[in-house]
Amino acid sequence: MEYLKSPEVILGVDTHLDVHVGVVIDTAGRVMGTLSVGTNNDGYRQLLCWAQEFGMLRRAGIEGTGSYGAALTHMLQTSGITVIEINRPDRSRRRGRGKSDATDAESAARSVLAGDATSIPKAHNGLAEGLRTLNLVRRSAVKAKTQTINQIRALLVSTPQAIRDVAYKPDASKCVAACAGLSQNSVSATLASLQTALHLLAKRWIALNDELRELDATLARLTKKAALRLLSRFGVGPQTACTLLITAGDHPTRLHSEAALAALCGTSPLQASSGKVHRHRLNRGGDRQANNALWTIAMVRMRSDVRTRQYVARRTGEGLSKKEIHRCLKRYIVRELYPLILANLKDSVSPA
Repeated sequence: MEYLKSPEVILGVDTHLDVHVGVVIDTAGRVMGTLSVGTNNDGYRQLLCWAQEFGMLRRAGIEGTGSYGAALTHMLQTSGITVIEINRPDRSRRRGRGKSDATDAESAARSVLAGDATSIPKAHNGLAEGLRTLNLVRRSAVKAKTQTINQIRALLVSTPQAIRDVAYKPDASKCVAACAGLSQNSVSATLASLQTALHLLAKRWIALNDELRELDATLARLTKKAALRLLSRFGVGPQTACTLLITAGDHPTRLHSEAALAALCGTSPLQASSGKVHRHRLNRGGDRQANNALWTIAMVRMRSDVRTRQYVARRTGEGLSKKEIHRCLKRYIVRELYPLILANLKDSVSPA
């Protein structure tokens, strides 16, 4: 006796901090139901069991797999569900249909059904995720440190000449040291407030500087462990190697070709031909931090690598501009580093 197989259904989820909204559609695109659940393990299990009541659930499209939807993504993957990462809905479609959590969830499910969404979420369980976390803290520390020294210099510009002569130094560390050593026993309330402000800002800069030293040492150690192959290439340092590993993520299967990595880093050539002119232009999309890492590697090689200098001279003689040569170099660097990044990621991925 033959039994009828359960029809396939697809789950789409719009994720938020406190609530997730799920919509289930069938393979014909009909909406089967909508459910809102809390962002906890009970809510995730409720959403999964509810979706499976409509049929065979094999695929799910989730917005924010790396943020609000990270826990739900992990639970569905461990349950054998293929999770697809969904970008925000198309603006033109949103203008026509309006905006709600249910429509966003339905749009996510339809993107999976139509094959428009194919990206696999990052695993978030390897060494690259640890590097990403530390690098996030480092960027905020660098920003705060820059703001602090800018505030110190802005205050010193309008201070009395006696304080300015003592504390204003071109070198940031010497300027901070001078501000930290200022006397705070002025009789004038205005001067006392100014000296206190400079002293506190100097202490903040010193603390951030110490924090950055610790972060840089940790990142250098982890990068050496995770990206030894990358570091062996000319012009690739700990920070650029760390950035490229973070961009590639903890899931090597996401990068199916070197062209995918080039597009991810914003170095894939874009047609800019018109009439008799045939050329490509810079790609201003993709991950700009990864693009900047490739730019840094290219600049180091243009200054110090003999082969790269010969290439630049030849392409300049062919009439290419500096920007076009830089674009070509970044694309060639991606081609060189792609297999090394994959090998490093495969070595560092740990079981979920």
